[in-house]
Amino acid sequence: MSFIRMDAGTDEDWVRLERATDEWQAGLAQRIKAMLLQLKQQDDEMAIDQLEHSLQTATRALRGGASEEWVVAALCHDIGTGISRDNHAAIAAEIMKPYVSGEVYEVVRSHQEFQRAHYHENHGKSLGARRLYQKETWYRSAVRFSDDWDQLSFDPAYETLSLDDFLPMVERVFAPERRYAQAAAGGARGGSRFRRLLIKAKKTISRSKRGESPL
Repeated sequence: MSFIRMDAGTDEDWVRLERATDEWQAGLAQRIKAMLLQLKQQDDEMAIDQLEHSLQTATRALRGGASEEWVVAALCHDIGTGISRDNHAAIAAEIMKPYVSGEVYEVVRSHQEFQRAHYHENHGKSLGARRLYQKETWYRSAVRFSDDWDQLSFDPAYETLSLDDFLPMVERVFAPERRYAQAAAGGARGGSRFRRLLIKAKKTISRSKRGESPL
C-alpha cells in the first residue's frame, strides 16, 4: 500500500487491499470450525457441552426444513462464547453479518433476549425481553429460532448430526462471493463508496484470474 493514513488511499490501494482481504477471508470457514471446536471445552455443567448444543440446534433447524443459511446460523449462534459469554450473541452476529441476510443477522444478534423467556425467574434477567422486538419483521423468525431450535437443544439423548455433516454448508455460507453479494445488495458491509470499491475489486480480480487486463 502507498498510504500511511486511510484518507490518503487511492482506488488502486483499496483494490489491492480488498484482494488481500479476499485471500484472508477465503480461510474463514476453517477459522469458524476452530471456533466451534473450542466450544467443546465449555460444558457449563449442562447435560451436554456447548459444541453439542450448537450441533443439536443446527440439526433441529435442518430437520425443521430451514434454509442452509439458517442452519449455519443455528450452528454458529454461540461461537462468541469462546470469547465472552455476556455478549456472545453480538460477537457471533457480527462475524456472520457480511455473509447473511439482515433477518438472520438480527435474529442471531438478539437470540439471548429471546431465550430469556425460558429462563428461571431467579436467574435475574427480564423474562419478557423479547417483547421489545414484537413489531420487527423478523420477530417470528426469532421466536422460531429460540423456541423450536435453541432452547430445546440440551438433550443428550437427541440424535445429533456431526460437525463434519455441516462443514460443507459452512464453507458455502462463508464463501467470499457471498460477502460481495451482500455488499452489492447494500447489506452488512456499510458505506456506498466501500461497496462500490468492493464490487470494483471483485471485477478486477475476476479479470486477472482469466488473464485479462484489469483496465
